[in-house]
Amino acid sequence: MSGTLYLVATPIGNLADITHRALQILKDVDLIACEDTRHTHKLLQHYGITTKTVSYHEHNEQQRTAQLIAQLREGSDIAVVSDAGTPSISDPGFRLVRAAIENDVPVVPVPGPSALISALIAAGLPTDEFFFAGFLPSRSNARRTRLNELRAVPGTLIFYEAPHRLLTTLKDAFEILGEREAVVARELTKLHEEIKRGRLSELSSYFEDHDKARGEIVVLIDRTVIAETTVKTESTIAALVDRFEQEGMDHRAALKKAARELGLSRAEAYRKLVATKNTK
Repeated sequence: MSGTLYLVATPIGNLADITHRALQILKDVDLIACEDTRHTHKLLQHYGITTKTVSYHEHNEQQRTAQLIAQLREGSDIAVVSDAGTPSISDPGFRLVRAAIENDVPVVPVPGPSALISALIAAGLPTDEFFFAGFLPSRSNARRTRLNELRAVPGTLIFYEAPHRLLTTLKDAFEILGEREAVVARELTKLHEEIKRGRLSELSSYFEDHDKARGEIVVLIDRTVIAETTVKTESTIAALVDRFEQEGMDHRAALKKAARELGLSRAEAYRKLVATKNTK
């Protein structure tokens, strides 16, 4: 009988975010294949787990896959973990899973933390359809080409991005995808967690300060392009209210008059005014 290959999700930051089942499997298996053994040892040490570990990363994936399959076929149970989150999601694991399937080795997922899902549910963008594109290409032309290919995707776009490329990616996205609602989720579940929401143009301005782009980053972009007329109306309502207040009107009267001039209800004018203030 062959052993079993377990794909075990581990915390993306907070060490408490691991399931009882995951801990039990990490204790029971014969071997844990880690993206970085030093990183995983911190987790294992925290929970008093002494299972033997071996490295399994992008640089030794092909060679190590053959070794692990041999051990699985001999009856060893092996768990695969990445540095954080769910194995095979922009991390090593895919080749080993394919090889296990080809060799009739049972493959068992042990679900848990995932940065892309954590970011999506907290972003406030549509969750009914989404497209995870992993890391965008690092080179400018290739990145812009990829963004252009994704323009028509009818769902929330999700990317992982490196801190030093975040600003360029946001600017490219704004230029190619158009003005859209977007979110940058940074350091999820960690001490300095930040979920920054806004339009692509606003987020580009915010992250002009490179010190704000640190840690593990997920970028999410809404499927819908914000119509230029919407942007202009919001800008106009703010300008009119400001002008009427300078002429001596109180805020309520200024908003009412501005709404009337633009043919909007007071409620709609107020909503657009708030949207404008949120972009500043």
